[in-house]
Amino acid sequence: MPTPSFSDYLRQHIRTVPDWPAPGVQFRDITPLLQDPQVFRVLIDAFVQRYMQRDLRPDAVAGLDARGFILGAVVAYELGVGFVPIRKKGKLPFTTVEETYELEYGSATVELHTDAVQAGDRVLLIDDLIATGGTMMAGKKLLEKLGAQVVEGACIVDLPELGGSARLRQAGLRLYTLVDFAGH
Repeated sequence: MPTPSFSDYLRQHIRTVPDWPAPGVQFRDITPLLQDPQVFRVLIDAFVQRYMQRDLRPDAVAGLDARGFILGAVVAYELGVGFVPIRKKGKLPFTTVEETYELEYGSATVELHTDAVQAGDRVLLIDDLIATGGTMMAGKKLLEKLGAQVVEGACIVDLPELGGSARLRQAGLRLYTLVDFAGH
C-alpha cells in the first residue's frame, strides 16, 4: 500500500460538516487535527520548518481571530518570535487600527493594536483556512498600515473554488497552504 502524501495525511484528519453554517456549505473542520497530538505536531512542524528558512523567517507571527491564534501562537513560540493577535472589533483594550471587509452575508471588522508591530517588521500572517480571502486581506492591510511587511500568508486549508487565494495572490500576497479542497 503506498504511503499517503503529506496533504492526504492532513486531509484524513479534517472533518467535513455538510450544510453548516448554511445549506449547501461543506464546512472544513480542523479541530480533529488539533485533538490528535501526533497530527498537531506534524502540522506545526510543517509551518516551522518552512519559516525557519532565512528568506522567509519572520520577526513576528500574526494570527487571525480565532483559529489563527491556535496555530500562530504555537508557530511563533517554536520560531522564537512574538505573536500578534488580530481580533474581531471591540476585543482589544488598547489603541487600535481597524479594517472592514465584506462577507457573503454582510461585513466584519478586525483590529490590531497600534504598537503590535513596528515599521519594517517582517510578519507571517496565519489562519486556518482561505475561503473568500476577506479576513486575510484585512489582516494584511492592517499590518501594512503600521508599516510591516507581510512575508507570506499561511493556512492549513485552501478552498480555491471560492477565489480567495487567487484574489490574495493578485494583491501581492504570497501564500503557503497545506491542503486544497475542491468545492466548498
